[in-house]
Amino acid sequence: MGKTNTRDRMKNEVNAGSMADIAFLLLIFFLVTTTIAEDKGVLVRLPPWSNEPPENLKMNTRNVYSVLVNADDQLLVRGENMRVENLKEATKLFIRNPRKESDKAEDPTKAIISLKNDRGTKYKTFLTVYNELKAAYTDLRNDESERRFGKLYEYCSRAQRDEIKKILPVVISEAEPTSFGDEG
Repeated sequence: MGKTNTRDRMKNEVNAGSMADIAFLLLIFFLVTTTIAEDKGVLVRLPPWSNEPPENLKMNTRNVYSVLVNADDQLLVRGENMRVENLKEATKLFIRNPRKESDKAEDPTKAIISLKNDRGTKYKTFLTVYNELKAAYTDLRNDESERRFGKLYEYCSRAQRDEIKKILPVVISEAEPTSFGDEG
């Protein structure tokens, strides 16, 4: 028989059997402890589903506040160019119509905000415009609740909030986006 060398008997091996277990445990630990941020998006309540076609309503164009956002992220509000910074105040003025002007909403309950964008509109611009429109309603509701109840809308009771909602309903209609670069 052959002679065994001492080098052959002593091999420098590391037992890696437990390494897989440790790696697996670390993987589970990081999966369990890591929090994943969720994008909430735009919170919009959609109308209930119906198989019946919608009835044709005749709207007074005076009550419609059309906001168009083109592919270059520019605003066209009721046919006139406008900067996003001015949108909230102009929207509040349209809805409330304190001087009873003939080109603004007859009544806050009849005001309709129509938002239409181009498919090329940047998402950030769309959200900024949408937030400005919602902020206009928030400001109006806060003003009304301060006047009626002496506190901000968010601190009102449910009954008080419902009363304010009847006076100032949020009606933002989002039209189907136009094709990229098509301003029609």
